[in-house]
Amino acid sequence: MFEDFIKKLNKLITESNRFVIVPHSNPDGDALGSCLALWLFLEKKNKQAYIISPTEYPSFLNWLPGEKNIINYNHDIIFSNNLISKSEVIFMLDFNSFDRIEKIKHPIQKSNSKKVIIDHHVDPKNIYDLIYSDTSYGSTCEMLYNVLAEIDEKLIDKNISTCLYCGIMTDSGSFRFPSTTHKTHQITSELLKNNINPADIHEKIYDVNSINKIKLLSKALSSIKKINKINAVYMKLSKNELIKYNFQKGDSEGFVNFGLSIKGIILSVILIEDINENFIKMSFRSKGDFDVNLFARKYFNGGGHINAAGGKSYDDINTTTKKLVERIKENKDKFKNENY
Repeated sequence: MFEDFIKKLNKLITESNRFVIVPHSNPDGDALGSCLALWLFLEKKNKQAYIISPTEYPSFLNWLPGEKNIINYNHDIIFSNNLISKSEVIFMLDFNSFDRIEKIKHPIQKSNSKKVIIDHHVDPKNIYDLIYSDTSYGSTCEMLYNVLAEIDEKLIDKNISTCLYCGIMTDSGSFRFPSTTHKTHQITSELLKNNINPADIHEKIYDVNSINKIKLLSKALSSIKKINKINAVYMKLSKNELIKYNFQKGDSEGFVNFGLSIKGIILSVILIEDINENFIKMSFRSKGDFDVNLFARKYFNGGGHINAAGGKSYDDINTTTKKLVERIKENKDKFKNENY
């Protein structure tokens, strides 16, 4: 299957000149890293390529090689639509459903371009001409490395390797999530041969925080509650709290993971009231066999992976919290019946 994908993709790249690359909305390190790595690769093959992000992305990713060339769809809709309409190939990286890309989905759906998906999430929708989908990988960047290495490994330089390493590191939780495998470390080893600086990459992503972000983390942690007799916790942040601490996109990244650091806890959830829209953003993290992908899909308009997923609620934050607790209690048979 992979060999067939590479054969068809290589032919498509060889015969095409105009490419558009799109990550999911609110792109993270894996989405942005994979898009930039592919863009740099196509540039080295003398192709005309553009990255169009559906939304803003966190400022802690704005140092990535090539980042200044990313187009924000909401800031330049007419220009972006024109690029999409004239493209021959549209790469959709780190997502597999049009629901993940907000308004940019409309011109992409209308486009006659060949649509190529490279993604590691479950349940891909039939929206593509060509797909490489494998949920056994912890990141799209791992998968993209396989693709680029097969097409022309010599073109994978320091900049491309830096982008790929960023995506692998962030989606693996700095190589500690269960999705980290021997394949992850084999690929990382190859990237390290290109003289990337892992310590510098880690510092730029995780160790450059504003005092407001630290205060916001403190507020989130002070709100943490454990559900009685169930080893699950949740925390929440209101719109007013986000405004008070001058919330910037990406500031709450990783907050939900702190819940899992509590002894015995296998489910952690954070609820965040969106500043601009009337919905609650939810992030779910779990350990072991508790499938937050299924949980988020069933109850909270979301999905993702077995141990990491996202969701949305269009109720207010208190109603959403009540619903969350009720749904967790309905699934109490999936938890150990212990009181911590």
